[in-house]
Amino acid sequence: MPAVSKGDGMRGLAVFISDIRNCKSKEAEIKRINKELANIRSKFKGDKALDGYSKKKYVCKLLFIFLLGHDIDFGHMEAVNLLSSNKYTEKQIGYLFISVLVNSNSDLISLINNAIKNDLSSRNPTFMNLALHCIANVGSREMAEAFAAEVPRILVAGDTMDSVKQSAALCLLRLNRTSPDLVLMGEWTARVVHLLNDQHLGVVTAATSLITTLAQKSPEDFKTSVSLAVARLSRIVSSASTDLQDYTYYFVAAPWLSVKLLRLLQCYPPPEDGAIRGRLTECLETILNKAQEPPKSKKVQHSNAKNAVLFEAISLIIHHDSEPTLLVRACNQLGQFLQHRETNLRYLALESMCTLASSEFSHEAVKTHIETVINALKSERDVSVRQRAVDLLYAMCDRSNAKQIVAEMLSYLETADYSIREEIVLKVAILAEKYAVDYTWYVDTILNLIRFAGDYVSDEVWYRVIQIVINRDEVQGYAAKTVFEALQAPACHENLVKVGGYILGEFGNLIAGDSRSSPLIQFDLLHSKFHLCSVPTRALLLSAYIKFINLFPEVKGTIQEVLRSDSQLRNADVELQQRAVEYLRLSSIASTDILATVLEEMPPFPERESSILAKLKRKKGPGNLHPDLDENRKERSANGGTADHSSTTSNAKSSPLSFVGDLLAPASTAPPTNRPRPVSSSYLLQAPLTPIPLQASAVPVLLSAGPLFQVAASPTPSTDLLGLGSTITTQNSAPPASKGTSLLVDVFSENIAAFPVETPVAVGPVADENFSRFVCKNNGVLYENQLLQIGLKSEFRQNLGRMYVFFGNKTSTQFMNFAASVVCQDTLQAQLNVHAKPADPTVDGGAQLQQILNIECMSDFVDAPVLNIQFRYGGTLQNVAVKLPITLNKFFQPTEMTSQDFFQRWKQLGAPQQEVQKIFKAKHSMDTEVTKAKIMGFGAALLDGVDPNPSNFVGAGVIHTKTTQVGCLLRLEPNTQAQMYRLTLRTSRDTVSQRLCDLLSEQF
Repeated sequence: MPAVSKGDGMRGLAVFISDIRNCKSKEAEIKRINKELANIRSKFKGDKALDGYSKKKYVCKLLFIFLLGHDIDFGHMEAVNLLSSNKYTEKQIGYLFISVLVNSNSDLISLINNAIKNDLSSRNPTFMNLALHCIANVGSREMAEAFAAEVPRILVAGDTMDSVKQSAALCLLRLNRTSPDLVLMGEWTARVVHLLNDQHLGVVTAATSLITTLAQKSPEDFKTSVSLAVARLSRIVSSASTDLQDYTYYFVAAPWLSVKLLRLLQCYPPPEDGAIRGRLTECLETILNKAQEPPKSKKVQHSNAKNAVLFEAISLIIHHDSEPTLLVRACNQLGQFLQHRETNLRYLALESMCTLASSEFSHEAVKTHIETVINALKSERDVSVRQRAVDLLYAMCDRSNAKQIVAEMLSYLETADYSIREEIVLKVAILAEKYAVDYTWYVDTILNLIRFAGDYVSDEVWYRVIQIVINRDEVQGYAAKTVFEALQAPACHENLVKVGGYILGEFGNLIAGDSRSSPLIQFDLLHSKFHLCSVPTRALLLSAYIKFINLFPEVKGTIQEVLRSDSQLRNADVELQQRAVEYLRLSSIASTDILATVLEEMPPFPERESSILAKLKRKKGPGNLHPDLDENRKERSANGGTADHSSTTSNAKSSPLSFVGDLLAPASTAPPTNRPRPVSSSYLLQAPLTPIPLQASAVPVLLSAGPLFQVAASPTPSTDLLGLGSTITTQNSAPPASKGTSLLVDVFSENIAAFPVETPVAVGPVADENFSRFVCKNNGVLYENQLLQIGLKSEFRQNLGRMYVFFGNKTSTQFMNFAASVVCQDTLQAQLNVHAKPADPTVDGGAQLQQILNIECMSDFVDAPVLNIQFRYGGTLQNVAVKLPITLNKFFQPTEMTSQDFFQRWKQLGAPQQEVQKIFKAKHSMDTEVTKAKIMGFGAALLDGVDPNPSNFVGAGVIHTKTTQVGCLLRLEPNTQAQMYRLTLRTSRDTVSQRLCDLLSEQF
């Protein structure tokens, strides 16, 4: 609302606002508003001779009522009448009412336009500004049609005042955004560009915003602005802060204008004129040099303004991508920000380095910061910064560091935020595929992906690993052995079962020579997972079983018994029932030759772009994916100038596909044949299973979650999941059993650890990976694996505590005989009492169970109790032991003290056995706010202004036990230059001092 001064005299408005504020209820407020609306309506209708002051007052009241959330359906004409007033306050209220309440389709627009035209032609700068502001605020198409030609004339007129030029430029910018087809500069273009030379920096700033928007629409028309922008930018960056006093913000000369000029230059390529290009390079070097200078002010506004100009300059350097020296300097400057205490700067640095990584000049410089980025991925608190770190690792990856980056991403995946897990999975899959020289490493990587984050591994990922295994003869035996071992784990993700069923169905014969992986053992292993899987996966396993009949005739009877069982032939799911009936019939009546023909091994897939990359593009959007480096350049950078394309064919080299087009080269020189692909489980069998001559349109069988056979000659769009939509042809190939025994693999070789078999698991080691994270916090996820997630929420008061433990079943299968108990060692039993309330013995799939622990601290202690969980999953006994984060500091009660009391008590605790001091290296960034939060989270009261050195931290509190109370004083002295801390604790009991010191020092 406009300010109401005593001279303005709108006492009635002030009284009305006061009455509204004094209303005791919503009903009273509505009653007062209705009374006022009735009074205003009667005034507008009854008294035709209302003066301007009264109209202004009543219109202002209506505006206030509207801002309170009430509808206003009258008073618009009175507001329009105020526009013809010669008094500024009345005209201002009229324009304000119109800007807020008048709809762009209102019948009053023509009257409003006439009033605006009168004000624009009045040459009164105040009235002209009000009119331009109204045009920009309403921004309707009718106003654009009425004033799109008038506003540019005002903007470039020689007698227009500077304040009006600013308003005209911003008004034109608004009209261009709402109705770009109506804003045609035409003859005004050159004169608008010339505003960059205006003496008034406010006009230049507004004009730069307008020119940048217009240049994006018509770059050729405004290309002359480049030289003027460079000249203006040069004058700004070379000037002292005192030269532009009115436009200097915290010792930074015209930061907003500098940023806008740099953005304008990003609309164009590097200047062709050598002089202009050299001047621009000098400007950018000056900005980079100023970033290295000591700050002229410690205030955050100074650093924000300075960094805003710096980041925009780096964006321009990246956009031009033509000056190697500037690119490397920009990379080094961003590298300094990666460890900055400001989260926003770390985020922006990572984001900018993602783009720098795509430049051939700066890619190597970006790679030098890999350790810092990996550390950010592990220790960063903000999830958005961690996501940018993942993006940067993805962008800087090449053949020289692919294994390291993929390993770090896999390691982080186990604890990654759920919101970014799917994206990490896609990126790991793409990098592993793109830079796989050893395809056994690729297979291991994808299987690890499924183990760590199986729920986030999309169909495209496991489809792709199937493609690669089928297209590479040398990896088929290893893949069969690896999935066979992986499937022996007690709990396997369903995606792993899919991959295992597909690969063993195709290549199980390669490991069948070993008695420990005989055909019957392979079948029993797959079938043991059958009852745990969803319908699509069961359908795939049935297809694997019929493949086994062709590969291993000795298990035919066993498989037929499974197919003949009531659970299959009378299955409630129509597809499973149909598959069982048809597969049983096929195995019974078909001859060996027909089976070998119908169930022959899959031919190689054709070379196509990876569907995983396509999915990542859809997820991130085309504007968020950084362009890939040219493959030859990446090879030069990774291999010292020589590109290795031994794994690609000539067709792959000439392919325009950028990421993984060279991965799946066929093993032979024969052209690849097109083949069917996995399809949806709802896509039912299209043709009867009768023998068809090879010359007909039959196609090889594909094990999938969908039908056994895809008999259509060309795929439907809905089934083309892998982007292999070319015409299907037939390939004659010998049955898989004809392959020589030289490819047999020793499944249980000593250099590969065997997975545990499905027997009751003994109590394993105690998990304590997240124990230290709970020293300074009480809530969070304590433990997580593929089956179970354990979360905590706890509260403590004096020597008592209560802990809520949440057990989450991550599977779709019910946990049976679930029991959780707390185990304390002999000495701990006398020091700590923990009583666990009984919990429900079953946990449904996807459900959560809560158990309450009541805790009492008897005396000071060092060890922590162990939470032991036992349950049955799929008939197998599971044991999980987790270290509970019940530490001595949980019974810390903060105590406020004055400086005098603190040092008096400090001297009293001066005995050598009462003090413990520890000097240690900082493990994390030495952030002041984070340090304060950790000390308070530890339980002590943070005492400000006590220590003479303001950079030190002091705290005080009392440890409460049932038998005694122990006072504690602490002092933490950071040394930022040496990245070291000195922690001193003094308590009345030496064991308490030592334990608290050990716990707290681990947090920094």
